[in-house]
Amino acid sequence: MGMTFFRQALFGLCLFLSLFHSSGLVAAQLLSATEMQEQLKNVQQAAQELDYAGIITHNNGEMSQSMRLVHMIDGKGERERLVLLDGIEREFLRENNITQCLLPEKQLVIIEPARPDRFPGLLLEQSEHVVNSYQMAQLEQTARIAGRKCQQFELKPVDSMRFGYQLCIDLDTSLLLQLVTLDQQGQPLFQVAFASIDIGSAVNSEELSSPWDYQDWKAISAAMHEIDLAQKGWRIPFPPGFYPVKQVVRSMAHSREVAQLVLSDGLASISIFIEPVSGAGQRLQPEAGKKKGTIFLHRAQIGENWVTLTGDVPLETLQYLAQHTQYVPVVSEN
Repeated sequence: MGMTFFRQALFGLCLFLSLFHSSGLVAAQLLSATEMQEQLKNVQQAAQELDYAGIITHNNGEMSQSMRLVHMIDGKGERERLVLLDGIEREFLRENNITQCLLPEKQLVIIEPARPDRFPGLLLEQSEHVVNSYQMAQLEQTARIAGRKCQQFELKPVDSMRFGYQLCIDLDTSLLLQLVTLDQQGQPLFQVAFASIDIGSAVNSEELSSPWDYQDWKAISAAMHEIDLAQKGWRIPFPPGFYPVKQVVRSMAHSREVAQLVLSDGLASISIFIEPVSGAGQRLQPEAGKKKGTIFLHRAQIGENWVTLTGDVPLETLQYLAQHTQYVPVVSEN
């Protein structure tokens, strides 16, 4: 009886401490803009320059997914292999700035530019832009992720146009081990983290090779060219802190062309897709707003065009953009 009571009391104490540890009721030290830039720069460099391999888990509250990631620097530069372990087979092979997406069931290879912000990368653009939209605080406690000790930080947005983030950064290497997206109330929305990881000499270069013999598969490279949407008559009000990083027209199947504008504050990003309602666009429908995996999606008709907005930002930000975007046809002087 006494031992049972002792065990229950000990379990209750451990549970209380665990809840207190995860509740965020801890002291935090606010970083200066310079310290914040340096910390984020170190995280980005670690993601790009270290050799590491491990299992990554994604969780968006509704479903989770696991994948195997191998990243190395060798004579060919920065190389990476990412394999989805759940669902339909997918594999991503990266060499420097180019990624090949392998679709085995279709014997198809899609070639596209690599993104520097894919976990454990963090930044889409330089860290100096992020300091205008977030404050960074170092939390008092450390944590253990994938068996490694890491320091916890929180990125708090300066307004409601973007989400907050909690980071756990490896104490020895500055590699990002866990990234949690926080909603407007500071509650976890999405999480991506290493479940296991090897860093340095323990990484085997043979794991960069795909078992698929894809050399004879059909290869598709997304054809695109740059465009200035403002010159085409589009008036798009960039949310505070966001700026354009890419404006292109993508050539899709069946002679379909879609314009894409990518906005970023350095950390969060928004993609705006524009295509005519006529033609292939007839299949589309308005979307009042929904969550799709780790991003939100909103679609509205503006003039004779569909405008589809997606991003890792609050749905209200996408709705604001849709409501305030205007299209004024350019009148030719001829």
